[in-house]
Amino acid sequence: MRASTFLQEVRKLGIRTIAGVPDSTLKPFCDAVCLDGGREFQHYVTANEGAAVGLATGIYLAQRRPCLIYLQNSGLGNLINPLASIANQEVYGIPMLFVIGWRGEPGTPDEPQHVFQGKITCALLEVMDVPYAVIDSTTTKEQLGEVLAAARNAMADNRQFAVIVRKGTFEKEAEFVWSNGYELVREQVLKILIKKVYQQAFIVSTTGKISRELYEQCDAMYGNHDRIFMTVGGMGHASMIAFGLAQADASKRIVCVDGDGAVLMHMGALAVLAKQSPSNFLHIVINNAAHESVGAVPTGYGGQTYTSIAKACGYSSAVLAKTGQELETALEDAMTNRALSMIEVMVSLDSRADLGRPKECAAENKVNFMRAWSEECIGAGEER
Repeated sequence: MRASTFLQEVRKLGIRTIAGVPDSTLKPFCDAVCLDGGREFQHYVTANEGAAVGLATGIYLAQRRPCLIYLQNSGLGNLINPLASIANQEVYGIPMLFVIGWRGEPGTPDEPQHVFQGKITCALLEVMDVPYAVIDSTTTKEQLGEVLAAARNAMADNRQFAVIVRKGTFEKEAEFVWSNGYELVREQVLKILIKKVYQQAFIVSTTGKISRELYEQCDAMYGNHDRIFMTVGGMGHASMIAFGLAQADASKRIVCVDGDGAVLMHMGALAVLAKQSPSNFLHIVINNAAHESVGAVPTGYGGQTYTSIAKACGYSSAVLAKTGQELETALEDAMTNRALSMIEVMVSLDSRADLGRPKECAAENKVNFMRAWSEECIGAGEER
């Protein structure tokens, strides 16, 4: 199915606004929306999926037009509160159309963070009283018409409707390509970071390619990755996991390696961290202005930096680095000082096509991380 054809049919429903968070399963769809460039649809990449529900509510109140919200099924968790307490028919009754990329579909091999979410995707929609239909590469134009007719009826009744999209549903068309203008390559940044901090700190890394690159580089340099907790799911929560570690043992140095899209998704964490001000916490934000791991779509905050926000929240130090030398200097200063610090590194959209994935399951990596944490506690106790 051509994503452009799908969008033409969606427009017949009266939809003129599209909002959401990019997904790799929906990559051709996201490309088509970005390439539209505002001609047929207003497009917003929101901070998270729940925010898209809020935006759709405001649009409907003002224009009496439903919005299309796109997301990966992992984002259903962010949708639940505003969907249940605002949009549901028993509250305000705000019609909207969801287009959901189905990761972790039962019977389809996928990454560990998607397995359980994939299993409960349809059940979650049923609990939330959202009728849905599943489409795939075999769905005909006539069948799509029936699906969207059901969506039209649901929205006319002030309800929501979901179209669940299987992998491979949308065929590749013209690809949306852009550049953020930065030259530093993320993998180069992570190599510098590992050399400077891996043996002195415990690392919590965010979901996506950042964790995959750290995994490969640590194994290449040190033969293990036991001091890294890879947050393979739960986008936007790595910093609070790292904060939990920092609070549990103030003698250990904790480094959180975050992505700009992940920080944006739950930016309130910056204020909480600043209020608590853990002196053993270093926050690295890798900023490429995009949701790069799922197709390089610009974030809703693309082109901006987080250092001024961190300072305004109360971080002791927030430094911007655009070169390898600037990063090395910032890391040396941050590891010497005992204060809550942020280093934001501006990087390009480049990544290796042959980038691998962790060979161990998530549970194995958890056990190895906890063992490394405990062994350092024992060693420190013996030294005392």
